[in-house]
Amino acid sequence: MATSRVRRLITASSLPLAMTAALAALPGAAGALSTDVVISAVYGGGGNSGAVFKNDYIELANLTGSPIDVSGWSVQYASAAGAVFQMTTLTGSIPANGRYLVQQAAGAGGTAALPTPDASGNIPMSGTSGVVALVTTQIPLVGCGISCAVAPNVKDLVGYGATANVETLAAPGLTNTTAAARSGTLADTDNNSVDFTSGVPKATNSAGVTVSADDPGGPVDPTPGSVRIHDLQGAGRISPIVGQAVTNVPGIVTAVRATGNSRGFWFQDPSADADPLTSEGVFVFTGSTSPTVVAGDSVLVTGRVTEYRPTAGAQSLTELGGAIAVTRLSSGNALPAPVPVAFPDAYTKSGALEAQPVEPSSYVLDWLEVHEGMRVTLAQDTRLVSPVDTEYDELWITLKPGQNPSPRGGTVYKSYADPNSGRLMIVDLSGDAPAANVGSTLAAGTTGPVDYQSFGGYVVQATEVGAITEGGLKRQKVTKAKSLLDLSIATYNVENLDAADPDAKFTRLAGAVVKNLGSPEIVALEEIQDDNGPVNDGTVTDDQTLTKFTAAIKAAGGPAYSFRSIDPNDGTDGGEPGGNIRQAFLYNAAKVQFVDRPGGNADTAVTVVKKWPFLDQVALSVSPGRIDPASTAWNASRKPLVGEFSYLGQPLFVVANHFNSKGGDYPLSAAVQPPVRSSETQRLEQAAEVRDFVKELSDKSKGKAKVVVLGDLNDYPFSPVLQTVTGDGALLKSLVDTLPADQRYNYVYDGNSQTLDHVLLSPSIKGYAYGIVHLNAEFADQASDHDPQLLRLLAGCDLLPWLPNCNPGTLVTDE
Repeated sequence: MATSRVRRLITASSLPLAMTAALAALPGAAGALSTDVVISAVYGGGGNSGAVFKNDYIELANLTGSPIDVSGWSVQYASAAGAVFQMTTLTGSIPANGRYLVQQAAGAGGTAALPTPDASGNIPMSGTSGVVALVTTQIPLVGCGISCAVAPNVKDLVGYGATANVETLAAPGLTNTTAAARSGTLADTDNNSVDFTSGVPKATNSAGVTVSADDPGGPVDPTPGSVRIHDLQGAGRISPIVGQAVTNVPGIVTAVRATGNSRGFWFQDPSADADPLTSEGVFVFTGSTSPTVVAGDSVLVTGRVTEYRPTAGAQSLTELGGAIAVTRLSSGNALPAPVPVAFPDAYTKSGALEAQPVEPSSYVLDWLEVHEGMRVTLAQDTRLVSPVDTEYDELWITLKPGQNPSPRGGTVYKSYADPNSGRLMIVDLSGDAPAANVGSTLAAGTTGPVDYQSFGGYVVQATEVGAITEGGLKRQKVTKAKSLLDLSIATYNVENLDAADPDAKFTRLAGAVVKNLGSPEIVALEEIQDDNGPVNDGTVTDDQTLTKFTAAIKAAGGPAYSFRSIDPNDGTDGGEPGGNIRQAFLYNAAKVQFVDRPGGNADTAVTVVKKWPFLDQVALSVSPGRIDPASTAWNASRKPLVGEFSYLGQPLFVVANHFNSKGGDYPLSAAVQPPVRSSETQRLEQAAEVRDFVKELSDKSKGKAKVVVLGDLNDYPFSPVLQTVTGDGALLKSLVDTLPADQRYNYVYDGNSQTLDHVLLSPSIKGYAYGIVHLNAEFADQASDHDPQLLRLLAGCDLLPWLPNCNPGTLVTDE
């Protein structure tokens, strides 16, 4: 589960006895926490020199979802050292989740009036130190000394500055230009020093009208302006009034995002216009400041219309930003009815989308655009096509269950022309999305506003999430080889493994090598980091990382693997800064021999040499070695690791790869279609380097060299990169293409099941079995985000295909 973003309060009953006694001995320790009404702000500098506001004030807050009647209550004030309280009586009620403003005495200075107060008194409060009590009667406090926080009928108390009459410890001392305001969620911990911070005076009344001393000209008139949400959204992707300031735009708050650096709220006009192309909802961006509104508030928003483009090439999100001012008119209003999500067949059209009319009945991206910021709902049960990411509370579903389904419940990405138009991303705004795997069922009823963000493009920010029923997905393992002479080779991206990682990660990855992959004779690893991982101190060695991993494999019942790798030059191979990522070989020396030829280092290029001038046998100049590390194709990227092995007395050449990542490519929902794939340029150069090296092996051996090229090529079976590295299939055979089309995947991204890792064979290898072992990518609980792949070379089957082991049967099965 994702960690709750709400700070939990610690009660005295849960503290050690000594600490409880110490707290009790502090001055003014309160007797109970207020969970419904609290003092939310106090200000005593009104009308003093340098002050903006003319009056002092006390502000109250209702922490509940229902109005609270405060008739018969009072707020009372005493000086820091005094025992005599002055009283202001209260009438009326505080709205649900709303505020209540008590205006006090005016000074001779100041330029701005407070919002219309809900109650008024004439108490001249101190601008530096004092005591304010919220009392549930209208009887003056007498005789409580410095312990008024625990006096009868005291609901809440704040002592600020140099006073001993406090809840535990005093709130900060104030000035003519600062007020004390209750922090964060407004929770009461009965410690004024923790609960309150000093800052710019900002007062809100029960009508939701807020005036801040740093923007005293903000809206105080609860009259809607002339611009409506559909006016600022317009009938296209870009607002027709982008850059303009708008005043008092009306709407109902539908959802709030109160965490992270992109906080704000969505609000929607319940009175739609007649144009189906204009959205009635919009996001209000408040930055790192949490909104004070809640769903159901009727508000007027003043701000600037902006277009936020979250990443290069992405579409933009129309929003209100700038100097935001929000006036709350009422609370507890019904939310606008959500629109059922109904996607058309096609995902998008070609060209610059922002320059074209939107066609919501024809294209998914257009349907989402015209509902940007609006409440939508999933009216039917849907299927999860990604595991739930519980760290970010994200999941992907498909609204088109028959669209390129995998046998395990995902949606297979088969071509650039078909990005699977049924996919939709959901973010659980509660911050507590439950773990679930691909193929699980999300019940109807998930509801929230449509948003656009850097990861995933259009998303539904869900305020209501349907129940998830787990689909029973099982992890897979390989079957036992029929011959002891068969040779298994695996490729596994272990996701930034370094010696400092927790033992549990090593144990789990090692268990997969033994239990799920059957302890292959050779394992090509991607994303092995140096011995201290992301610590950027010049370390490049990986002995500790690989020693720890091989020890974990042996502890899990596997063989005593040896390993080979080449340390890169510091900071030259990309990946996580400081990690010095690289590939490595593990091998079982009891079954396969590694041919060591010294001299291979970070800068030495491996070459192909003929063992005898007139024979077709070839060898590597160095083993292990790297393919042309000085080539610009490998700038800031992992260099291929080449190893020569001896298998049944014959050389076997294995090339382990980790091509350049897709970072920098435009998202599938890009503003210009088809999306730009800028990272492909470097991968094409890398693919050509590997192809040319394999071709040299083939040419010098007259096609007899047995070559396995494998690893994370970071591209799809249908990509130009795969066409290049395989020589259009003439030089190397892509084994993923031998699987049924609905099983060609080992990675899940944006709800698409896709293939990034590959195993490629030279034509000289004829007897083999191959499979993808699904144990990570489809599961919420992952050891890595990639599924490993296994190649099994079937002994003798090149020449004697009738041998029993040459019909291996099913290679991969469920655990």
